[in-house]
Amino acid sequence: MAQQVVNGAMLTCSFGVAPSSIVVTPENLVNAGGQPAATAMDHVPFKNIMPFGMCTAPTNPAVLAAQGAPVPCTPVTAAPWVPGCLTVMLSKKPALNSSSTLMCSFAGVITVQMPGQFTVNIP
Repeated sequence: MAQQVVNGAMLTCSFGVAPSSIVVTPENLVNAGGQPAATAMDHVPFKNIMPFGMCTAPTNPAVLAAQGAPVPCTPVTAAPWVPGCLTVMLSKKPALNSSSTLMCSFAGVITVQMPGQFTVNIP
């Protein structure tokens, strides 16, 4: 069973060179493990998803312009996390479980490495 993802959970991107953490604002009014609980809609760049150091994605126009050299990461996450947890709703949004993934428009796959808490399990 997966864990509920919360504020401060560690994330990685398949084309990022450093981990990052998710920022979950308390607007959902639900906590898990003492932190605001994330939903599948917590995918907004620079609000919820912070940069992953440098980007090496060959589909990133800045990497192409730099002739393949890494450039500073700028997350472009236009769609929500998938699949989310459709059986647990937080403020009418699917909860975010630790097995969900998030796609970057530059072909990177963002995954949860550490959910930020280990006491609340969700499907």
